[in-house]
Amino acid sequence: MQPNLRTEGATSDRIWLQRLRQQRAIALVRSDSFELGDRLARLAIAAGLTMIEIAWDEQTAAQTIASLRRDFSQCDIGAGTILSAAEARAAIAAGAQFLFSPHTDLATIAAARSASIPCIPGALTPTEIHRAHIAGATAIKLFPIAAVGGVDYLRALQAPLPHLAFIPTGGITITAAAGYLEAGAIAVALSSELFPADLVRRREWGAIEARIRSFVAGLGQA
Repeated sequence: MQPNLRTEGATSDRIWLQRLRQQRAIALVRSDSFELGDRLARLAIAAGLTMIEIAWDEQTAAQTIASLRRDFSQCDIGAGTILSAAEARAAIAAGAQFLFSPHTDLATIAAARSASIPCIPGALTPTEIHRAHIAGATAIKLFPIAAVGGVDYLRALQAPLPHLAFIPTGGITITAAAGYLEAGAIAVALSSELFPADLVRRREWGAIEARIRSFVAGLGQA
């Protein structure tokens, strides 16, 4: 009997944030094919990351999420770049265990909340952040953080908003990740830094896994 990925995906914000706080990083997987997306996600998991976000698209993301949910019950598999409530519902039906958006859309947050799925909308200014928080955001995706001051901007927000969980995203390098965590981020999210385009193009899977493994080891020392 096939598992019900929709109902098994539901989890409380508190439990999800506890897992995230332990993991400290999310791997953002972006691919135009199931084969490549599935491969990259499995490399990240083999290297020690258990929080995996699959960029949403109607063609391949659902298949990738289902494949990873089937084989890695110890991981949290989510969907990213969710732009609407309709996409949120489709991703949840596919088994996504959390949702990331690049923006704050109240209907998208409501769709996630109604399904008890953690929702992390994108926000940048204090007004956007507060709006996302009162709408029910589990955490805030600070995006694009590197373009607006990086760690210094995060510190400036942490002072008046210490009760919020921030996940900086956008332009974060492997070497800069520790600085964001030390500044108060609950976790960081990276994509191209974990999966460099040149290594992916040359299919240097071993080098990619080694790179991510080194990153994970560094998080433990941060």
